Amino acid sequence: MFNDTLIDNTVWILRKAFKSNKAQIWKALEKEFSRSRSNRRQVNIQRLDKITNNGDIVVVPGKILGNGTLGHKLTVYAYSFSETAISKLNTAGAEVISLQSLISKYPDGKGVKIIG
Repeated sequence: MFNDTLIDNTVWILRKAFKSNKAQIWKALEKEFSRSRSNRRQVNIQRLDKITNNGDIVVVPGKILGNGTLGHKLTVYAYSFSETAISKLNTAGAEVISLQSLISKYPDGKGVKIIG
C-alpha cells in the first residue's frame, strides 16, 4: 500500500522543511510518516466533511478514502488517495496539492491542520 522509498523521500522533505522554516508542523508530520506501516492513517471523505470548514488547509499523513461526500472546498495533501476520493474531492472543488507545493505556499505551517 505505501512505498517505503516514497516514505523515506517524504520524511527527508519534511525534515528539510523543518530545518529551514523552524515550523513545528513539519517535524510533527515527519514523526507521523516515520510510524510503522500498520499505524498509518486512513480517513474517509465523510470525516473530512465533518471536521473541516470551507477553505481549510489539511494534511492527512496516510490515505484518503472515498466514503461519504464533501460539501465545501479544501486544500488537501495526503500521502495517497483512492480513485473515488480524488473524484469526490474534484467534484467538491477541493485543491489537491503536492507536499512541495504545500511547503512552498505555507512555509510556516500557519493554518495547516493535520487530520487523522
